[in-house]
Amino acid sequence: MPHPAPYAVRLTDEITRRLGQLADHLAQLPPPQAAQVIARTLDPDNGVLGGVTHLVATGSMFAKDQAGRGALPADVWLALGHASNALGDIALDMDEHIDTLQRIGAQPAATAARPPAPAPLVVRRRR
Repeated sequence: MPHPAPYAVRLTDEITRRLGQLADHLAQLPPPQAAQVIARTLDPDNGVLGGVTHLVATGSMFAKDQAGRGALPADVWLALGHASNALGDIALDMDEHIDTLQRIGAQPAATAARPPAPAPLVVRRRR
């Protein structure tokens, strides 16, 4: 049985390439379709963000095992655990906005009689 690592590396490269294509398409989509893509991407259960979070969490478990055996420095495990937690926090932050994005994505593009008023942009600082 062949070792699955070459397949996994090719799969990683393909996913990375496809994410780049998705970003290129997103930049060209009309607002309702872009909102749909963003909502699906950010879905913490079935979207790209949820998948990446799960992947990093799985990597953290691998690193923990390897650090326990002395094959990896504990810092690698801690960094992956931190990244996994941070991605989980981001997913939770974004989850509250998915309904809004889906609602915008469900609206027909040409139904607005007048364009929506721009919202003031506010920068919030985390403390």
